[in-house]
Amino acid sequence: MLELAILGLLHDSPMHGYELRKQVHRVLGTVRAMSYGTLYPRLRLLVERGLIVEADTPALGRRARITYAVTSAGQERFQSLLTGAGPNAWEDDAFDVHFAFFGRADRAVRLRTLEGRRARLEERLAMYRANGPADGASLDGYAAELHRHSLESAERDVRWLTGLIETERSAGRRGVAQHEE
Repeated sequence: MLELAILGLLHDSPMHGYELRKQVHRVLGTVRAMSYGTLYPRLRLLVERGLIVEADTPALGRRARITYAVTSAGQERFQSLLTGAGPNAWEDDAFDVHFAFFGRADRAVRLRTLEGRRARLEERLAMYRANGPADGASLDGYAAELHRHSLESAERDVRWLTGLIETERSAGRRGVAQHEE
């Protein structure tokens, strides 16, 4: 997912490592803490694979910074990662990254990813309901509260995804209707 994030962020404009790390945090949130020890080896690998290039850019009063830019091969790889949205795209670790770049995906990919994510969360929701505290269960208050929170979070996320899916489908129907006129 880091490859998708890096290629997606560099798709718009070249950046140096510090700026790239800051943008990953801005787009994906600080929940996905990324160290420089993770970022720079991945950048070197992407350079070796020809997906990005590096260039020295002069910095005022300092040594030059290395700026990274996506290549045409990197743009193709980004599109491939984005459009090849299969089961891994709707898992917890990957969904946010894919969703962050939905504006560059076509409607069919967005729908497939949203529907897959909703199905995954509906499975989780069914598990929470089936394994929930029964009447007289011996969960302490904190464990019961955690279960309630997890259940409500999954229900809220399913409602959110359902709304997004409805919006995507109605936008598609409007597009077809406008095209037929």
